[in-house]
Amino acid sequence: MRILSWNIQWGRGTDGRVDLVRSAETARRHRAEVLCLQEVAVNHPGLPGGAAEDQPARLASLFPGFEAVYGVGSDLADGAGGRRQFGELILSRLPVIQAFRHLLPWPSDPAVPSMQRAAVEVVVEAPAGPLRIVTTHLEYYSLVQRAAQVEALRNLQAEGSRQGRAARSAAETDPPFAVLPRGESAVFCGDFNFPAGAPEHVRLLAPIAEDVPSLLDAWSVVHPGQPHGPTAGVHGASCGDGPACCDFFFVSADLAARLLRLEVDAATDASDHQPVLLELDC
Repeated sequence: MRILSWNIQWGRGTDGRVDLVRSAETARRHRAEVLCLQEVAVNHPGLPGGAAEDQPARLASLFPGFEAVYGVGSDLADGAGGRRQFGELILSRLPVIQAFRHLLPWPSDPAVPSMQRAAVEVVVEAPAGPLRIVTTHLEYYSLVQRAAQVEALRNLQAEGSRQGRAARSAAETDPPFAVLPRGESAVFCGDFNFPAGAPEHVRLLAPIAEDVPSLLDAWSVVHPGQPHGPTAGVHGASCGDGPACCDFFFVSADLAARLLRLEVDAATDASDHQPVLLELDC
């Protein structure tokens, strides 16, 4: 199966033009069963290039046969009785057994701008069984907040792994209490806003607990000893001091032997970030 992760910058290419059809066509070329998209907006006309429409609904319409799960990080009043939202969207051609929307920590850091961040999790019915897929977009400006969000992702891996293995009570029969699989194996992906080798990167890969599979950097498994391919700033868009990798796939250690391919699409300029494709035997 194939999973595509891409920060689409609300459909805005390096030409400054917002075009969700272009974004969809670019993503579709990779023939992924699951698309994990970051920076998807609702009612945000003030963003550069404009993003006034309901982008999750629009993107869902461009991928018939896919289930859409949208998770909001920033949810603000628009001053006219509506909401302005910004978050992550997962589109899945595989059945989505259940979905979770996690708000990430947002500790006070008044010295820098920041926004509420989220992680969106789906449990999909993959060919080899239930698989947890989590996509996120961590804070850009604040190291304090980004570090706290990394800890939250580590905790999420521990929670999901343990719940995926443990039997749950079926004593309550009301539908919200449905006993559904969580999936023992997990894929985390998105725009993490740190480079390879940064302290946050090292921390995310550190052992979690004896009974919880650690997270591995999929690039290092598929391309051992090779520097990470740049995923942002490739076509002149600003990314710190130049092109760098800040979009990753991390997988639970039990999936390492199933990783087949990991590629960065460096050709497209339909966003300031590049699509990243993971293929696994799952």
